[in-house]
Amino acid sequence: MVKAQTRAAELRRLISEANHRYHVLDAPTVSDGEYDGWVRELQAIEAEHPELVTPDSPTQRVGAPPSTQFAEVEHLQPMLSLANARTDDEFWAWVERLRRLLDGEPFQLVTEPKIDGLAISLLYERGSFVRGATRGDGVIGEDVTANLRTVRSIPLSLPDDAGPLPALVEVRGEVYLPLQGFARVNEEQVAAGARPFMNPRNSAAGSLRQKDPAVTARRPLALWAYAIGASDGLGVESHWDALAWLRDHHFPVSPDVRLHDDPAEALAACHGWEARRADLPFDVDGAVVKVSSYEQQRRLGSVGRDPRWAVAFKVPPTTALTTLERIGLNVGRTGAMNPYAVLEPVNVGGVTVSMATLHNEDDIRRKDIREGDRVIIQRAGDVIPQVVGPAPEQPGRRGEPWSMPDRCPVCDHPVVRAEGEARHYCSNRACPSRGYEGLRHFVSRGAMDVDGVGEKLVRKLMEVGLVARPQDFYRLTAADLLALDGFQERSAEKAIEAIETSKRQPFGRVLFALGIPHVGSVTAQALADGFGSMEALRAATAEEIAEVEGVGSVIAEQVAGWFVDEEHSSVVDALTEAGLTMTGPKRAQAPTGPLAGKTFVVTGTLEGFSREGIAEHLTGLGARVTNSVSAGTDYLLAGAGGGSKRAKAEQLGVPVISEAELADLAAGG
Repeated sequence: MVKAQTRAAELRRLISEANHRYHVLDAPTVSDGEYDGWVRELQAIEAEHPELVTPDSPTQRVGAPPSTQFAEVEHLQPMLSLANARTDDEFWAWVERLRRLLDGEPFQLVTEPKIDGLAISLLYERGSFVRGATRGDGVIGEDVTANLRTVRSIPLSLPDDAGPLPALVEVRGEVYLPLQGFARVNEEQVAAGARPFMNPRNSAAGSLRQKDPAVTARRPLALWAYAIGASDGLGVESHWDALAWLRDHHFPVSPDVRLHDDPAEALAACHGWEARRADLPFDVDGAVVKVSSYEQQRRLGSVGRDPRWAVAFKVPPTTALTTLERIGLNVGRTGAMNPYAVLEPVNVGGVTVSMATLHNEDDIRRKDIREGDRVIIQRAGDVIPQVVGPAPEQPGRRGEPWSMPDRCPVCDHPVVRAEGEARHYCSNRACPSRGYEGLRHFVSRGAMDVDGVGEKLVRKLMEVGLVARPQDFYRLTAADLLALDGFQERSAEKAIEAIETSKRQPFGRVLFALGIPHVGSVTAQALADGFGSMEALRAATAEEIAEVEGVGSVIAEQVAGWFVDEEHSSVVDALTEAGLTMTGPKRAQAPTGPLAGKTFVVTGTLEGFSREGIAEHLTGLGARVTNSVSAGTDYLLAGAGGGSKRAKAEQLGVPVISEAELADLAAGG
């Protein structure tokens, strides 16, 4: 009992401090996962020892006390929090409680996104906006009326063409920052020498709770309205009807809210939000499920701080705090020096992250990231980990600012920086790391796709001196491989057969495999289509190369310069002699096929194709594939992930289609 009492007191202190920093200071120092763990542990202790429950326990209230810099506002109805369900079993346990409490009576459920922003209350008297407040502790909030008036998606007066306006209505919603706006605000924070915000929620809170409304007005805040609180003369009888009323009166309501008769459909909708999370232009931390009927809501009531009639189906957070242990360097296949972060392992979005990208020296200095810092980690697009910036508060004295070394850490040759570029490069063309990355890329999927020749074998072949340049793969024999550990006669023969088979890869693949700077698979195919042969491309000037659609002058200069280099020229000669495909159909003429004349951009991870494979497939159907979405794009083909391109497509009105819809298009649908 004494041990439980001591631990409960410690948890209350930790949670209260975290609440203060998150809700009042907008500067969290613990991750969402760690915070949720504390709350669950305290709930378990209090459930086992009810006598330890105190009136000021974090489990007995919502959020944190309001900041003293704004006037206090007492809510007409408490703004309650929501119980969480993190698994299907927890969701079904909630459904079974509903069935039991409603004596088996049927009920409808509404699902909607759980926007990661700042909950607010908007009060309207006879159609005029008179007061806006934050949730605060659920009973008392902060008066931020002047700041909310600057949010353009909040109506200042309600239309009366949809029926008589109520004498009073309280609209509840979430003020948030779209992801593009969040990135812009963090760029401005860093440029001003301030700490970046940890996530869109904190960015929205920090933007809304400014003393000067002009500062709030410069932030691209937005609103999703999600409920009606107190009202006088409104007359709606369900949450679903309330959402319709909000839409009719010019409030932004998520177009993806759904009404369900079957709880299984509601659960599927929750999983749908989780699956689409990376593609959304705003951040969500789950979905909310509510009983629609107000009469049933009244009968179900609340327990503690949570209404029984609603639950939040939570997904793991996409940001976390951890320690940057050191900054490492990787030398890429073009000699580019790529810094990366070595992190104290941390769970981000359900994945343990121990390394993250840092882009380049300018980015590190701009963000003021230093070894030993507590840093904010984000899984960009829910996939690629990156360091957003240092945490608002650091545990001790910070280390020295990081700078790019003068000499390559692999070969000790000078490091150079090309004029006009952010990247640094190793000046040694024969740098072991540079050579390895180039060879690994050459045999990789999407390039020569040599089955059975992976990273480990490439490194071993380099170590024993069998391979130093791409053409050396085509001089290997089964006897060479049998001399290496792990090879038997059949496996050696299969590897040689795979190398031989790779000679039949089309010209565009060969061009991509060469590793020309800035030439990805789409650009390589465009060059192959535009010139039809390696000989014609090598003889072309930069101006002629730039005429290929989608290439441009910068890439054209890189390509022309690459072929002028004697070492590169000798590689191409040797590969030609080895029998690789150096010609292909020149497609300057009008393309043919069911998608002829259509321009596609591809984003995310597809189920049926690799990125290079889908580019070849679309080209074969007559389509043109480009790298970025523009007004001239006909379709965005979207798989899992790829949020920024999807957002741009939606902004421009470009249709976003799935693989199944692509198949329909190709079949003439």
